[in-house]
Formats: sequence, C-alpha cells, structure tokens
Amino acid sequence: MGIVNQDNITDVVIGSLGQHGTITDREREIATGIIKHMHAFIKDVKLQHHEFLAACDYLARAGQLCDDNRQEFILLADILGIEVLVDMMTNPVEGNESESTVLGPFYRENPPVLPKGASTIQKHFDNEETAYFEGYIKDESGNGIAGVTIDVWEDAPNGVYENLDPDQPEYNLRGRFETDENGHYAFVAVRPVPYPIPDDETAGELLRFMGHHPNRPGHMHFIISKDGYRPLISQIYDADSDWLENDSVFAVKQSLIGKFKTAAKELGTDLHFEFDFVLKEGAAAQAVAAE
Repeated sequence: MGIVNQDNITDVVIGSLGQHGTITDREREIATGIIKHMHAFIKDVKLQHHEFLAACDYLARAGQLCDDNRQEFILLADILGIEVLVDMMTNPVEGNESESTVLGPFYRENPPVLPKGASTIQKHFDNEETAYFEGYIKDESGNGIAGVTIDVWEDAPNGVYENLDPDQPEYNLRGRFETDENGHYAFVAVRPVPYPIPDDETAGELLRFMGHHPNRPGHMHFIISKDGYRPLISQIYDADSDWLENDSVFAVKQSLIGKFKTAAKELGTDLHFEFDFVLKEGAAAQAVAAE
C-alpha cells in the first residue's frame, strides 16, 4: 500500500494515520478531511510545483508577520470567510440567543476595568462623534443578568485600532465593564468608522489575488461572559455605515445592525446607541436546571 500513484496517494496517506503513534477519533476525522480536500484541490486545479513553492513561501512570510499586535493568519482567514464560517459552526444559534461573529485580529487581553457609564476615550479626534452605548444583557426568558463582564473595543476616528497606531494611548477605545443588578450596561465611546483592514504584506497580496477590497463597515466589538452562560463574541454594526453589504471579512449579520440616534442633552454625547443581547445558558447551568 506504500507504493503510490496518482490514483491511490490519498488513500495511502490516510491509511498511515495512527500507524506509529496514538491519534484520537477527532484528530483522525480532521486529518482525514484535510488530506482528502487538499488532495482533491490539487487535482482539481492541477497545481504545479512552482505554485506549490510560492504558496509555501507565502505562508512562511505570513508567519513571520505574526506578533502581539498582528495575527496574520486570523487576518487571512477573515479575508477568506473562514473565521466567520468556523464561528457559525462553533456557535449555532438556538432560540432567541444573540448571534455571534468573528473575534478579529485586533483584540487585546486585559483592557482597563471601568465603572458603568465611563468613557473609553483617551484621545480625541477632530472628526469624532461621541456616543453613549447602552442596553441590557438578558437570559432567554427576558430577565436581565447581573454581573456580566463586557469587553468592548473599536477603531479610532482615523480608522486605526490603537495597537496599530503609535500616536494613540495604550488601550484607547477599549474597556471592560459589568452589568448592574438589572443587567444594564453603559459606556461612552465614539461612533466607529469604516476602515480598511491591513492590506499590506501577505493580507494585501491575498486581497489583490482575489480582486477584493479591504474595507469594513463601522462596528463595535463585544465579548460578553458570565459563569453559567455561553460566552458571546460579537459585533454591532452602524446601520448607516458604508460597506454593510460588502464587508471585506463577510462578518455582518442582520440581527447585529443597530441605529445611532441623536443623544438627549443629559447624556453628554453626540449620539445614542441602544442594543440588547441575549445569552444562552451554558451546558452546566442547563444540567442543573433539569435536575
């Protein structure tokens, strides 16, 4: 079985799985799928050796770009619609829970912990529109959930996230908040603006290869979590933003689009944005409830 030809090479490689070491059923399933689909792709496009070497060089260069501020492989996966598809496979929507979407490559751990209603703005821009964001985090029965942790982050009015912009303070437009006893959250930030994802280096090469643009609509990122509930990674989108219908990373979902309104004077901001989220009970919490 080890002597190969074009017809049996796929079966030979799959047959080698686990022959000289342990492999779990899930690892076997994934490896088998990768081998089958990659071999089928190579045969389908009749991949040539110089193209294979160019792909290896491309991936090596992408790896060299990865650091604490830029995860190039997540960026490439976003451009190909892979991350959003993986997210949909990982987090199928059940009942009335809120939809998730991609984390993206610009999240930073341990943002500043701020009191409810505080501002994430550390640097002002001439073209900024300040906004008061608020809403409720609810369970599937519509009850507010107290003590939910909410991480938020967005690009600045110049279209750049602070970790890619040396002129912005550390953790500008990032913060961590907690819901009150009624499940209410609130914070001050700016209206997110459309921006191009990095289109230099290997990400730019991929976009140009695809003949696609780099632009994303204005959005605010959220990570919402509390013990006993399924964590939610999501984004909310500006209904009046450009690129909603043609997002470069294919992450816009209808249920995540909201509308900015003129803020009441007492809010002290230019705009007001209200958006509620519904969390699904985690498996452990559901099991306890069923007993």
